[in-house]
Amino acid sequence: MKQLRVGMIGYKFMGKAHSNAYRSLPMFFPEAMKPEMVAICGRNEDAVKAAAEQLSWNESVTDWKALIAREDIDLIDINAPSDAHKEIAIAAAKAGKHLFCEKPLALSLADAREMLQAAEEAGVTHMVGFNYRFSPAVKLAKKLIDSGRLGQIYHFRAWFLQDWIMDPQFPLVWRLQKEVAGSGSHGDLGAHLIDLAHYLVGDMQEVIGMSETFIKERPIASEMTGLSAKGSHDGPKGKVTVDDATLFMTRFENGALGSFEATRFAAGHRSTNSFEINGSLGSVKFDFERMNELEVYFTSDDEDVQGFRRVLATDPVHDYMEAWWPPGHTIGFEHTFIHEVLELVNAISEGRQPVPSFKDGVKCQAVLEAVDKSIEERRWVQLSEM
Repeated sequence: MKQLRVGMIGYKFMGKAHSNAYRSLPMFFPEAMKPEMVAICGRNEDAVKAAAEQLSWNESVTDWKALIAREDIDLIDINAPSDAHKEIAIAAAKAGKHLFCEKPLALSLADAREMLQAAEEAGVTHMVGFNYRFSPAVKLAKKLIDSGRLGQIYHFRAWFLQDWIMDPQFPLVWRLQKEVAGSGSHGDLGAHLIDLAHYLVGDMQEVIGMSETFIKERPIASEMTGLSAKGSHDGPKGKVTVDDATLFMTRFENGALGSFEATRFAAGHRSTNSFEINGSLGSVKFDFERMNELEVYFTSDDEDVQGFRRVLATDPVHDYMEAWWPPGHTIGFEHTFIHEVLELVNAISEGRQPVPSFKDGVKCQAVLEAVDKSIEERRWVQLSEM
């Protein structure tokens, strides 16, 4: 295959990010298989047509079942709300289509396992959208850990802090409804932290957590686009059925300890996605708001110059950066999706599963549900129970 013919279901926040990745990939990674943006699908005919024109798709459609049945589609990209993931993915797998699905993979661990099983039985390629893995600075942290330069890992602490729903009058968007989103900050933000922990440190053994919903009711939304919405302050209200904040601790199978905080109520934090890892020979710190940088500390440095150093991960030696700009010329959020799509098309070309695959999505979902079980039962929960 020289071209990968893509049908995408969903066209808002993640739809725009994925579309940009498909469109940009051939310009900067010309040796990779080229995505052909065949058709984009959404429920609102006028809105999806406008999205197709804006995002450079060949055509727009409103029937996802007809889309996955088409012979001119190789890959189904699913970035619709979470409650639609399972049905679409299973149907697309049975139709022999490769799969690219945004996180969290499903509303439940059982559903995620069904999706993985369907993909494996169909023998198709399957990828879950954990884009933060694809930051060059995160890749550098991974290399330092895997090469042993940080020694034995003792701690992983991570936090994803936002403040976009602190206003009690912010409308009840779908992300605040459990039946659509599955969970709140835990599944939306915490899922990324969990995946980074799995990627960088390893599997978890047990967890214990707590959560809170600070605003119990909100105005019904009259219009939603991405993370913004409109609603009447004087109109009817609906119940918020997800968490506003979730914190948990874990013990990794390798003995390391972890702490996680995901909240949408951290005033002043627009999207602070950060982690710190401490090992016997050194530490690293990462903050996605400064995504081109990794702070690195080695215990072997001479005492008079010990301290965290800022490494700007923009030189050609760093993953992906040879394709971009001269050293020091930084990249942004959208580039993580381009790198993600590069992994996807390379995996399809090479006949292997991409990383992260649906297996990683299932593993993440198991932790999400173990934390929920821990909160409900007020105890440590073993991942083996899941």
